[in-house]
Amino acid sequence: MKAGIVVFPGTNRERDMVHALTSASGQAPQMLWHQQDTIEGLDLVVLPGGFSYGDYLRSGAMAAHSPIMKAVRSFAEKGGYVLGVCNGFQILTEAQLLPGALLRNAGMRFLSQDCHLKVETNDSAFTRNWAKGDVFRTPMAHGDGNYTASSETIKQLEDEDRIAFRYCSSAGDVDPNNPSVNLNGSAQAIAGILSKNRRVCGLMPHPENLTDPLTGGTDGLPLFKGLMETLSV
Repeated sequence: MKAGIVVFPGTNRERDMVHALTSASGQAPQMLWHQQDTIEGLDLVVLPGGFSYGDYLRSGAMAAHSPIMKAVRSFAEKGGYVLGVCNGFQILTEAQLLPGALLRNAGMRFLSQDCHLKVETNDSAFTRNWAKGDVFRTPMAHGDGNYTASSETIKQLEDEDRIAFRYCSSAGDVDPNNPSVNLNGSAQAIAGILSKNRRVCGLMPHPENLTDPLTGGTDGLPLFKGLMETLSV
C-alpha cells in the first residue's frame, strides 16, 4: 500500500497518521506538501487533522482551494482512495468530495475526549475489518464537528448504506437527541460517511490515535488494516 499524507499550514496530526499507516502496512507514507499540484504512484491519500490555515473563514475552507486539492479531486475521480480525518473531513466537504458540512459543536465548546463509534456498514475498505454493529472507542478533538446536511442528503446516505460511523454509548446505543452520546450534536449522530463509490471516507474522531498499546489501545487499527488489505491485493 503506497500512501501519502497531505500537509497544510496548520496541520498537526500528520505524524500520528504516519505511525498508524506504518503500523498497519509496514511501509512509511509519503508527505505531500499543499502547494504541489500532482499526485503520482499512490493508492491512498490522507487528509489529517489540525487547523489548516488556522481555520480562517471556515474550518477547511481555504485548504479546499489549495493546489494539491485539484490533484486530490482528480485522484478520487480516477478511483483512488481518500481518507479525511477531523480537519480532513472538513476539507473534503468544503471541496465537495463528500456531501454536507461541519458546523460548530452544539454546545459551542471544543471537545477533547474519548467517544464511542458504532460501525454502520462494513461494505468499504475503511470498515471491512469490523462487523456491522461493532462499537469501538476513539478520541475526538474538534470545535466544528457537528455534521449537517439536508434531509434529502441524509436519506440518500442512509438508503445507499454510506453512513460509516455514528456516535453511540459504550453499549452501542445511538441517540441523536442525547448530548451525552451525540456529543457534538451531529445530524442523526453521524460521525463518518462514504462517497458514492465508497472510496472516499471522512470522519471527525481520530482512530489513528488508538493504533498502539503504548498510546492506550488499538481500537482504531482495524480501519488502517482494512485499507492495507484492500490496497495490497
